[in-house]
Amino acid sequence: MNYIGSKHKLSAFIVETVKAVVGANLTGKVFCDLFAGTGIVGRNFKPLVKKVIANDSEFYSFVLNQNYIGNHREIAEKSAFLAELEALTSADDGFIYQNYCAGSGSGRQYFSDDNGKKIDAARRQIEAWKTANRINDSLYYFLLASLLEAADKVANTASVYGAFLKKLKPTAQKPLTLAPAQFLLNNDNDHEVFNADANDLITQIRGDILYLDPPYNQRQYGANYHLLNTIARYQPFTPQGKTGLPPDYARSNYCRKNRVAIAFERLIKRADFPFVFVSYNNEGLMTVAEIKTLMEKYGKYRVVSTAYQRFKADNGRAYSAAATEEYLHILEK
Repeated sequence: MNYIGSKHKLSAFIVETVKAVVGANLTGKVFCDLFAGTGIVGRNFKPLVKKVIANDSEFYSFVLNQNYIGNHREIAEKSAFLAELEALTSADDGFIYQNYCAGSGSGRQYFSDDNGKKIDAARRQIEAWKTANRINDSLYYFLLASLLEAADKVANTASVYGAFLKKLKPTAQKPLTLAPAQFLLNNDNDHEVFNADANDLITQIRGDILYLDPPYNQRQYGANYHLLNTIARYQPFTPQGKTGLPPDYARSNYCRKNRVAIAFERLIKRADFPFVFVSYNNEGLMTVAEIKTLMEKYGKYRVVSTAYQRFKADNGRAYSAAATEEYLHILEK
């Protein structure tokens, strides 16, 4: 999934740094990813630790992490159910087609007409199976995660869902195909996944390693990925404006210059974890100096960094942008 702030390319750097600080053997540790996004960091720690706690305030992220982190045992018949979804006949009265496809007259073109109809058909069927108790929670989130990733691959956007393209780009013209959202099997380890505000949840959990990757800038994830939330929740509302935003999408204090430092310090202060690691780059709302000043109040502080090449999207084509500096702030409480 094309995701702002993804730590896929930085995963090795993060794992190596955590091991250097905490110790090479993490098998007895509880690792928490409090701003999990697509769960990339948690997925990398899942085979290394006793337990992963994953959280994100966005519902699409909760769905992805319920599958990639929460699911850890084999799911019988998952391929058969996925094949049934693939074979569904589409209809033209679904919420996605009616509000986010050009053929309905909505004025929006986030998906081709055929793909929008297929998303509707699959999403309805998954919910019908769940209501009829034909599928359990593990299979439910596996199927939803598979649908979200399939929809994202054929979305008619440059990168995020803050806008759609006027013409269908080549990848958006391809038919939606449901590939399995494969997760790591580690049957002995139970994990926890939450859909909560990080500053609220921090008072209810404890562990050994806390990893924080809060939003860096003023881009609200609830707006940038609103359509993934809409597919995941599939609860009707009146879309707002040209982009079709829901009327009540979540707005994070971590994306607000006048609130981020207060929220961040409150989180650090309340964290019941001996080791805290914070990812933040040099383009963020808080400076390195500001973060240092806040964190060193609560224990032994240091910071490491690495340069890496970012990629931005331009009408569906990735191009190389200037290198940015990624900082990993470390606190031993």
